[in-house]
Amino acid sequence: MSISGALSALGVTPAAAVAAATANTVSPTASTSITPSAVNAAASSAGITSSDFLNLLVGELQNQDPLAPTSTSDFITQMSQYANFDQQQTLNSNLQTLLTSFNSLLTMNSVNYIGHTVEAKGNSTTLQGGQAAFGYSLTSAASQVQLSIQDSTGTTVWSGTGPTAAGMNSFTWNGVNSSGVQLPDGGQYTLSVTATNANGTSVYGYTTVTGKVTDIDSSSGSTMLDVGGAPVSIGNIIGIKS
Repeated sequence: MSISGALSALGVTPAAAVAAATANTVSPTASTSITPSAVNAAASSAGITSSDFLNLLVGELQNQDPLAPTSTSDFITQMSQYANFDQQQTLNSNLQTLLTSFNSLLTMNSVNYIGHTVEAKGNSTTLQGGQAAFGYSLTSAASQVQLSIQDSTGTTVWSGTGPTAAGMNSFTWNGVNSSGVQLPDGGQYTLSVTATNANGTSVYGYTTVTGKVTDIDSSSGSTMLDVGGAPVSIGNIIGIKS
């Protein structure tokens, strides 16, 4: 039986069980044996700390059924599980502290990007000054490359062809839609790329956007840069243009 099941059977809360174990008030005939598999359940299901769990182990010895006492080997196993559980809690706490420090350092270093024009993996950017700069990677030379640009509603506003050379290719859209109308600055647009070789096999790699970094946001727990008016993860930056 798991710790949470044992506690439910006794009709007590985890906190009350800990107090009972410490005070030696649990009925001596009640079976509260804790199996090794219940150690992790103690943390998640019962919501108790490592100290509480140790108190439960001590309480088990004090209040075990005299007709079916916990064997020495089982108790040693339980203590071993407790030691592992306690070490894991400490490790998790240390890792969380390290992660917090790392994120703070990452945010501080990201300040250096502000004001610079960068290239990053992504396919969405904002039309600024009548231009939107994109790039795309081809794993090998393509026989044809079809490009299409969608607005924020998913509507295709422009389509055409692009360079077919292997490696990185650049593409700058002038903000003019398929009807010849110049679209206003400020709209967010997404580039879609379809590239195939002579056999019809896709050779498309990934898409990039180019823009100036104007802001940093780490409120979500991840450091995001504002690149050309669109959020980009700092991990997606692949180059600095200027």
